[in-house]
Amino acid sequence: MDDLIYLDHNATTPTDPRVVEAMIPYFNKSYGNPSSIYGLAREGEKAKEAAREKVAKLLNAKSEEIVFTGCGTEADNFAIKGGAFANRKKGNHIITSRIEHHAVLNACKWLEKQGFKVSYISVDKYGFLNLDELKGSITDKTILITIMHANNEVGTIESIREIAGIAKDNGIYMHTDAVQTVGKIPVDVNELGVDLLSLSGHKFYGPKGVGALFIRKGTRIDSLLHGGHHEGKKRAGTENVPGIVGLGVACELAMEEKEEEEKKLKALRDRLEEGLIRSIEDVIVNGHPKMRLSGTLNICIKYIEGESMLLQLDHEGIAASSGSACTSASLEPSHVLTAMGISPVVAHGSLRFSLGRSNTKEDIDRVIEVLPPIVKRLREMSPFGKD
Repeated sequence: MDDLIYLDHNATTPTDPRVVEAMIPYFNKSYGNPSSIYGLAREGEKAKEAAREKVAKLLNAKSEEIVFTGCGTEADNFAIKGGAFANRKKGNHIITSRIEHHAVLNACKWLEKQGFKVSYISVDKYGFLNLDELKGSITDKTILITIMHANNEVGTIESIREIAGIAKDNGIYMHTDAVQTVGKIPVDVNELGVDLLSLSGHKFYGPKGVGALFIRKGTRIDSLLHGGHHEGKKRAGTENVPGIVGLGVACELAMEEKEEEEKKLKALRDRLEEGLIRSIEDVIVNGHPKMRLSGTLNICIKYIEGESMLLQLDHEGIAASSGSACTSASLEPSHVLTAMGISPVVAHGSLRFSLGRSNTKEDIDRVIEVLPPIVKRLREMSPFGKD
């Protein structure tokens, strides 16, 4: 849809045309398997390693510390399951939070079935991790702490550097799911102090189907996939060379453009937030007012359901979301919002607007124009009412 106002960039982003252009030769010209030794294959191998250097540069890591994966979910599973099994002789305890992406939560729940123990740490009303609870949960069996860098629903940016310091002081590996931050804000693995970090290309204008896991040199981790000796014997499977090339270019573009883009998105988000609060009664803004991703606005509109609003917005040519994309078909309220202390009834009225580089003031003003009448009309039909 040419006239679509797309405000769901935390779910996925359009692939940048410059990324697509760089990928095309590796589909139909330099298509050789990078594990082979002839010239055509070496073209793919050279491109793959050049992309690895670009990813490493964005993260301030070493290129040999980057392992390409099929997506962010695989990177999370690799870090958590691989870290757990590689270190189970030391212990069987993992610490995470109640607001993680389901790629992390479900990996932890699976590990519980394999005999591991998991502590799920609570958060405050802004989505900030309870550090005292985290410290109190550490035992001599704790082998891994996994906390997301920024929440995909409300945008709150966690104190990863402080959490990683706690992990290091206790001899525990630290993983962060940085799928929502890489390419959007500065992410330096050395400043953060993490041992493992996950990212995904399609969250910052790269292609779908490619991600990466940063594995700090010396970190003990088992492979998730077994087969050939790809990716330094860490991740078996023929590499997705076009996708990897695209990821590298997306990282390169992010290094050049993310600072200016972040300022632009913050201005647009604040314009949207102020406009909706001014135009609609009983609106709650979720997430921290300052320590939040610039392009993310999550609100709860009382006495109404988010799904109804989404359908009406879609009719007006506006794409947004209610909760994360991976659970959009669920009838359950957002686990993130309920963990932040928002009642299930109110949480059902959540909307997430996540902005991107193509959005304009005109897009924002259009939402401010059409959403208040939608809310008014739906509230008149709603079985929920003011107390």
